Amino acid sequence: MIIPSGWRALVVDDIATNRMLAQAMLEKMGWKVSTAVGGREALDELGKARFDLVLLDISMPGISGIEVCQQIRANPVFSEIPVIAYTAHALPEDRRNFIASGFSEVLLKPITRDTLVQALEGAIKPQGSGGVPGGSPA
Repeated sequence: MIIPSGWRALVVDDIATNRMLAQAMLEKMGWKVSTAVGGREALDELGKARFDLVLLDISMPGISGIEVCQQIRANPVFSEIPVIAYTAHALPEDRRNFIASGFSEVLLKPITRDTLVQALEGAIKPQGSGGVPGGSPA
């Protein structure tokens, strides 16, 4: 499987185990991954480097994932970055609310490689790559 060179993901979660699991899965798929513990740190990281994806926990202390997503969408520099809600909130109404808040896709915890790839395929439409980094070719 060919991964586009330089694809970068930012994984944001206040729980270290969740960050490490998502980071390990993405890196195994060929992504370059940075992590952030909370919303403020995520926004700081977005200001320092270019990212092709943000995997964003919803329930964090301080700035919530929804607030971070809304700030990403309001900034023309970041507004086109796919943002996946990374959450345990599984009700259909929750999913609709996350998408309405600006998220590209929703990934339910606990994650598996298959659910991660499905969320990536739903969130990212790479031009001319034939598929999602780490996913199966189209």
